[in-house]
Amino acid sequence: MAAVSGMRERIRPGFSRPRLPRKAGFLVGSGFIVALLAISYFVPTPYPPNATDANQTFVPPGAAHWLGTDNIGRDVLSRVMAAARTDLPLAILGTAAALAIGIPLGLVASTRSRAAGLIMRCLDMLQAFPLLILAIVLVALAGSNIYNIIPAIALIGGPTCIRLVRSAALSIRESRFAEASYAMGSTTSEVMRRHILPNVAPNIVAQASLIVAGGLIVVSALSFLGIGIKPPTASWGAMLSDGRDAALIGYWWVAVIPGVLIFLAVLSFNLIADGIEGALHGD
Repeated sequence: MAAVSGMRERIRPGFSRPRLPRKAGFLVGSGFIVALLAISYFVPTPYPPNATDANQTFVPPGAAHWLGTDNIGRDVLSRVMAAARTDLPLAILGTAAALAIGIPLGLVASTRSRAAGLIMRCLDMLQAFPLLILAIVLVALAGSNIYNIIPAIALIGGPTCIRLVRSAALSIRESRFAEASYAMGSTTSEVMRRHILPNVAPNIVAQASLIVAGGLIVVSALSFLGIGIKPPTASWGAMLSDGRDAALIGYWWVAVIPGVLIFLAVLSFNLIADGIEGALHGD
């Protein structure tokens, strides 16, 4: 018996190892985003982001320009730092707009009211179309104002948020503590505020991280197509577009560096969401 007990003690820690990747991923993802924001906002750029120098075009990464220069002599490091100050806030503001729309509509959709049916039918019609295409059309029609990107992100992230909140609220509504609250005379709005919303909040936080990741892709895609952030304002998508031709003739850093940053930022927000999801399920 003692030998069996000892084996159990040795085996037990092994079962906790699957939890490590999610925790490590959350720490890596959040650490990268915090470092990116800290460097972008609190570290001065080596050069003015929009300053050009005809004598310094396509300078490879080196001591003078750590990440090289582009086709008109702008410092790539300075521009990717400035782009982070533009792209990330737009993705976060778009996510906030998606949550502001999605949370109340999701809660209403979880009720048995006529409004709930109307919301779900409108949602079905909206999601029948490619949302990214709708976002592109919306920004193209609205004009080149940088803040027109925010409703485009909300258009893509809002429907997912509505369905998430509705699904979670429906499951919580059937719980005993919610039924007990109704039995004690609480109104639907009181049950939502006191019981449903606090229990749905962790799922919303995880979903918000995914919406930010999607928002970054939207911002980058619109800027890449030339209908989002307009030059000379720095944007990772616009830098990627500017450098795609240069990469074909050997000046890889102009396009690869902003492309890698888009990939790492999107991956980091997905790791954060995965870590939160793992914590919710005890992983």
